[in-house]
This record gives sequence, structure tokens and C-alpha cells, in this order.
Amino acid sequence: MKKTILSASHLVKAYKAEAESFSEAISRLLRSQKTKSFRAVNNISFEIKEGEILGLLGPNGAGKTTTINMLLGLLKPTKGEIRIFGKDFSLFREEILEQMNFSSAYNELPYLLTVRENLTIFGRLYGVKNLKVRVEELIKVFELGELANKTQGTLSAGQKARLNLAKAFVNNPRLVLLDEPTASMDPDIADKVRKFLLETQKKFKTAILFTSHNMAEVEEVCDRVIFINKGKIIAEDTPDGLAKRIKNVKVNLRIKDGQKRTLSWARKNDWRANVSGRFVEIETTEEEIAWLLAGLAEENVEYNEIAIDKPTLEDFFLQEARNKSPK
Repeated sequence: MKKTILSASHLVKAYKAEAESFSEAISRLLRSQKTKSFRAVNNISFEIKEGEILGLLGPNGAGKTTTINMLLGLLKPTKGEIRIFGKDFSLFREEILEQMNFSSAYNELPYLLTVRENLTIFGRLYGVKNLKVRVEELIKVFELGELANKTQGTLSAGQKARLNLAKAFVNNPRLVLLDEPTASMDPDIADKVRKFLLETQKKFKTAILFTSHNMAEVEEVCDRVIFINKGKIIAEDTPDGLAKRIKNVKVNLRIKDGQKRTLSWARKNDWRANVSGRFVEIETTEEEIAWLLAGLAEENVEYNEIAIDKPTLEDFFLQEARNKSPK
């Protein structure tokens, strides 16, 4: 059994509603009504095991950042409990944070310090042993060598993201929270970062909470995913398991003759169809593909290319992000 590194139980973060007028306040008091509040995070529970990469997905405003801020101690939960390394976070915050770290592509490190100075300062704050060796290792891993003596303020967005990520691993943390860590990075560097995360996970059994809007990236690195919308967890599964919850597949045909007959056959069966030049894309269930092709044969439709695209995690994301009524 793998150890539970992080356990969040029934977390709630509520904020008071926007300021009301004097007359509204008096009316509410006369009716003995309580002040309305908005729940950015609404009773969520989840765990991260040792050596697991857990994806935290959801549309903008879903509650991801609020959740991360509570896990870092930057926000105090309205209700609920956080346990990290088996200890109550509210009681052992300082001790726990020594073994954690965090990175966001949108955070700024000290502006006037160089890359090497930033890593050195944060290494000292964490009490890292053999710090010079560790700093040079990270500079090499994240390809920061040519930037080592440049100040953070002169770096591009992608370079800052790499520095932030290097900082997140300076203390060899047992638990890392990564908020869109590869945003703004070149594809080549982002690929190397993903390989580094997987190697670190395997070698040191590092537990990682990972947010990203790149669904292909999530499918590559995450063992399990929780999907949050409007403050609630509405799905939890492996990336492949979530993708399989989408029933429809997309059948792409390059029509040689009979495009109108193809569209007519799709309408008769209530299948959604999209046209792009000679290509027709039809959404249907996997079980109905044979019926679709048989019908096209009966209609004497000729096509010289066919491709079947099965659902992906991105399809699940889009479906749930558009769902305005999470369970």
C-alpha cells in the first residue's frame, strides 16, 4: 500500500457576497436572513498517494487556484481538514512546508536577482545541503546555463517558467504543487520538463498535484485526474477512464462522390455532421459505425479515406466545462 501524502477532507472556502445597499441590509435583518455567501470551493475531498501525479482540472473559475492556495496555507479553509505527511496542516504548517514546494508559470521571483542567485536564496531558505551542487544540477536540467547570470526581470515568460520550476525542486520536495508549469514554454523544453517530472516521480516517489489546460500533457504525465467545476468535484478517474465516458466517436470521411447523400444519411439517423471541403465528420457511437458505413454503401457513397477518432480527455473537458449544472 502506498502512503497517503496529502488528504483533503470536505474542504470549503466561502466568501461573503458583494456589498448590499443599506435598504437591502435592513430588509434582510427584518426577515432574519443570513448574509449570502459564495462558495469558491464547495465540500471537496481527495487524496494524493506517494509517487502519484494527480491532475486537477477544470475551467477558469472552477476553484483550482483557491484549492491550491488552501493547500499552501495562503488561504484558510472555511471548513474541512488538510493532512499532509499524516499531520494536521493547521498545526504543523511550518514543518510540512519544509518538505513541499510550489511552482506557477505566472508567479514572479525576485526581479533583480539572477537565475543562480534566486535558486541559491531559495535553497538557503529551505536549508538545502550541498547547495552549490544542487543549484548547478537544476541549472543543467532546466537548460538555464546561458541565463544563469541574467536577472529574473530580463527573462522571457518561458524562461521565467523554467526558473520557477527549477525553484520548485530545489529542496527535493516530497510533495510539489504545479500550477500550469509548462505554460509559455517552447514545445521542446516542455517535453523535457515532462520527462523530468516522470523521472523524478519514479526515482524519488515524489507526489505531484498538477494543473494544466494542455490535455495531451495531462494524459501523458497524470496517473489520475479529478475534474472540478463551480467548486465541486464532478469526476475522478484515470485520464483514459474519463475519456471513455464520452460515448460518441468521430468518423472522418474524405468523400469522392456523394457528399449530399452522406449528409442526408446522417440527418436521418440524428448524427451530427460537419463539412470541411471534401471531408465530412460524423459523430456517432462506436456501436453504430457499422450501420453508418452500411448505409453509405447502400446510398452508393464513394470515399477514399476514413479515420475514426476516439474520445480524448479534451473531449471530456469540453463537455464538462460547458455543463452549467455540476452535480
